[in-house]
Amino acid sequence: MHNRHVVEDLRSRGAVFVDEIEEIPPGSITIFSAHGVAKRVEEVARERALPVIDATCPLVAKVHIEGRRYAGQNREVVLVGHAGHAEVEGTIGQIPGKVHLVQTVADVARLEVADPGALAYITQTTLSVDDTRAIIAALRQRFPTIVGPDVRDICYATQNRQQAVRELAGEVDVILVVGSHNSSNSNRLREIGEELGRSSYLIDDASHLRPEWFEGVSKIGVTAGASAPETLVQGVLEGLRTFGDIDISTWAGVAENVRFRFPPQVSDE
Repeated sequence: MHNRHVVEDLRSRGAVFVDEIEEIPPGSITIFSAHGVAKRVEEVARERALPVIDATCPLVAKVHIEGRRYAGQNREVVLVGHAGHAEVEGTIGQIPGKVHLVQTVADVARLEVADPGALAYITQTTLSVDDTRAIIAALRQRFPTIVGPDVRDICYATQNRQQAVRELAGEVDVILVVGSHNSSNSNRLREIGEELGRSSYLIDDASHLRPEWFEGVSKIGVTAGASAPETLVQGVLEGLRTFGDIDISTWAGVAENVRFRFPPQVSDE
């Protein structure tokens, strides 16, 4: 679940991307992605004495801690998330005991649990806030004693961008979302634009711009997924200039002042 351009840049610096820890050569510096990894991966890395840099997002790590705490209370855990997503796979692998994955309100209706009175839920951090609320409401309706963190674990960057697209849709004719096609939050931004009646396109970079998208269009909104580099956004703006003169104005949006510490192995502090 990586941005293609970030991957290409790291590969040019000699980085190798693997899906399984067994593929890592002995002694190689090993970086766990921001999506987090399962406990088994951590254990194998220790057994092989691999030098590890854990780059798991603190928001994801918080969900892991919550899930383990609920499991320690002998609760079955319901994870609201997308099947196959790297964060979901890592989270399930971090929690001892039974974990149920639900993706929709309909999944909640089909859920079978051992004890309806001993349940908890957690959420994938990059989901749609609206969709998450609906699923949580369904869980609470069916299992009144279920416990969980509401939507506080949804990534703040994801929330801010979703709100920005809603506001942007009222001002523009077309919305461009810069991000990877396997990014949950980028796909949701495009979906929100479409739901609000605006033609919306998810693109990796300026090379994917199509002139037919802008025929008869006077205002174009450009946004990006939570992990898309700013250089890609600037590249898209430059790409739009090839179709004609443009005036650029910046949407104020929400100031993001949250700062996370770097892993100690790469921190200057």
